[in-house]
Amino acid sequence: MKKEDNKKQIIVFGGCFNPPLNSHFSLAEQMVAEYPEIEKIVFVPVNSQYEKMDLIENEHRYQMLKAVCDKNEKFEVSRVEIDSVRQLYTVETLHKLKEEYKDYEVAFLTGSDNLKTLDTWNKADELTKNFKIYILERDKDNMEEIIQNNAFLRNHRQAFIKAKDTIKSNLSSTFVREKIKSGKSIRYLTPDEVIAYIEKKHLYR
Repeated sequence: MKKEDNKKQIIVFGGCFNPPLNSHFSLAEQMVAEYPEIEKIVFVPVNSQYEKMDLIENEHRYQMLKAVCDKNEKFEVSRVEIDSVRQLYTVETLHKLKEEYKDYEVAFLTGSDNLKTLDTWNKADELTKNFKIYILERDKDNMEEIIQNNAFLRNHRQAFIKAKDTIKSNLSSTFVREKIKSGKSIRYLTPDEVIAYIEKKHLYR
């Protein structure tokens, strides 16, 4: 991997954000607080062409993220995927953001659940050779065990950084959507800005 140790990092945090939750923003804030080399977290909502049930349109998810990110100088939200004519592969997204943030090292944040299948991703070899990948261990997963049990991951071990154990997250947008559908409160589960947007646009009813 190309050494860029003297550069500040931009961390790409991709996801459906359907809707974005307090836990998403808390995770991003913890990453910035724990790693002084991280300059910004860039939230990248997936395109609605992504094959997932109940995914509302791009602009709603972008605007909900923007309402929160605009109030934190360490957070940004990117349209790189939602403005694409097709769903981009992760490596394509990272290359595009590397062009946009030329003065920074671009890295990627994902969960250990995704690490287990990373060898099947499009251009996984190119991804692991060109970008550092922070791994957030989920449930009882152990990053090192996952890597050692997969030949591809072992051969690209230098790409992976285990997020510090102090960084915790419990992401469940499905739980929040069900609360909205049943008319229950989602206060403290998602930021007030997101709640206001959901109510104004009558989303997830």
